[in-house]
Amino acid sequence: MQDALGNTQEAIHNTQSFESAVVPRRGDTVMVAGEGCWMIDREGQRYLDLTAAQGVAMLGYNHPVLTAALQEQAARLHACPNFFYNDTRAAFLEKLIAVTPRHLTHAFLANSGAEAIDGAIKFSRLATGRTGIVAAKGSFHGRTVGAVSLTWNPKYRRKFEPLLPDVSHIPFNDIDQLVAAVSDETAAVALEVIQGEGGVNEGDAGFLAAAQQICRERGALLVIDEIQTGFGRTGQWFGFQHFDLTPDIITLAKGLGGGFPMGAIVYSSQVQESLFVGAHGSTFGGNPLASAAGLAALTVYQDGLIEQAERAGRRLRGELEAAIGERKIVRAIRGRGLMIGIDLRTKAMPFLKTLMERHRVLALPAGSTVLRLLPPLILSDDEIGLTVEAIAATLPQNM
Repeated sequence: MQDALGNTQEAIHNTQSFESAVVPRRGDTVMVAGEGCWMIDREGQRYLDLTAAQGVAMLGYNHPVLTAALQEQAARLHACPNFFYNDTRAAFLEKLIAVTPRHLTHAFLANSGAEAIDGAIKFSRLATGRTGIVAAKGSFHGRTVGAVSLTWNPKYRRKFEPLLPDVSHIPFNDIDQLVAAVSDETAAVALEVIQGEGGVNEGDAGFLAAAQQICRERGALLVIDEIQTGFGRTGQWFGFQHFDLTPDIITLAKGLGGGFPMGAIVYSSQVQESLFVGAHGSTFGGNPLASAAGLAALTVYQDGLIEQAERAGRRLRGELEAAIGERKIVRAIRGRGLMIGIDLRTKAMPFLKTLMERHRVLALPAGSTVLRLLPPLILSDDEIGLTVEAIAATLPQNM
């Protein structure tokens, strides 16, 4: 390992200046390897990764099933245009549809969550003949022009306006505002059942049920963004299953490929009836490598990992509540499964830096005051203990 790390030093030094400057960085740390829930930098230091690379590495790093599937497929066929059938893609799609609720019968494969959102906008407009989209304040759906039109935070939107027309935002969990916003010009209501970037804010069951009922009554589609909450993150296959919803479209990414880039739109037969050949397309979507990764990831999820994640999340929340729940700095600890937000009474970023620099523990912000935990689903009891110990040592007793 040390030889491999040493050999990368000069190449990293020579290319760092060419990387995009639009992405915020945490110092000069250069990650070069990973194992399980741990990332390893070029000096060989190990970091407990509670971010799962922004929620995508649900199986951690170098998982044997995922690694073997990618190696085998790369040696056989790494690219295949989607005007041909492909055996790996077919096997993946069969398994994907098998794990989604029965009313969701069709899937379109993309490369990312933002692409899935863009496709869902197009499909909703085709299926309804309408153009309006209702989304929620506090939402985050991505940064393409279509996805950022649905995203609420002005810092992502303002410099790129005007965005898509006919998009409105209502307060999350406000039924009255929802009723007023959905009209006979609304193509879809697009919601996260738990807002990730917005602060790990959970939808009220009554609000989500009302959204579904209003969509049915007024001819709009219910689009549920499962990009962050899908594939066991919340302790169920999909976050909407906690609320007994039957969305018309769900958007998927992040854990779909176990960290390998891919996305998907999964939708009902009624939506399928409105589509036509050429309505949507993707050069790389559903490529054999991505399909092999997705097939491997779904196989591991089916083998008890989602139930394990639910138990791990319950334990982690319980231990966090016991260790820091009574501290003045902590406003609330919330979430489901291994999607946890620690809402602070002050800015979260200084504590995220302390966690990384002093304890070598990686976590995420969610808004300005929430410390967000999205660890791999394979998080062990020992790693839960390390997590709680590091956070308890980082957050002040009296503040």
